Amino acid sequence: MAMSRKRQRELNRLKRSAEELWDEQRKTIEQASAVLRDARHQASNYAREEVGPRVRNAYDDRVRPAMSNLTGAIGSALALLDVAKDPRLRRVMRQAGATASSLRGRTPVAPPKKSAGPGRYILIGLGAVAALSVAYAAWQTLREDDELWIEDLGDPGLDSDDGE
Repeated sequence: MAMSRKRQRELNRLKRSAEELWDEQRKTIEQASAVLRDARHQASNYAREEVGPRVRNAYDDRVRPAMSNLTGAIGSALALLDVAKDPRLRRVMRQAGATASSLRGRTPVAPPKKSAGPGRYILIGLGAVAALSVAYAAWQTLREDDELWIEDLGDPGLDSDDGE
């Protein structure tokens, strides 16, 4: 079945617009690729000039000392494990265990008395200050002070000499 001329022209127009669209898409993709290339180049420059030195400084300032401390701790732990495997140490530990088990039945030795710390003396001082404060307040309240009482001599209505 043959197409009419009208349909053929519409089909040709549609093909041309599809080819134009395809060309535009290809140009857009090429431009996007160029922009991405430039962006990648700028990002690598930024990483090399800005981020790299910061990371190196952070590594030198923080990570390297932490790693050296960690490796020192691991080395110490491995050295302790090697020492624990030593047969002489094991023999001494067995002897110490036997001595401890033989001493368990005896009277335990009293632990040394703890010396007084600064807290004890601070509390004693605060108690003394509180006791002195209470004593002073009681003395002020109960003392006889004649100077506190003032007679009113000018008012004749209060005179007790009248005999009233």
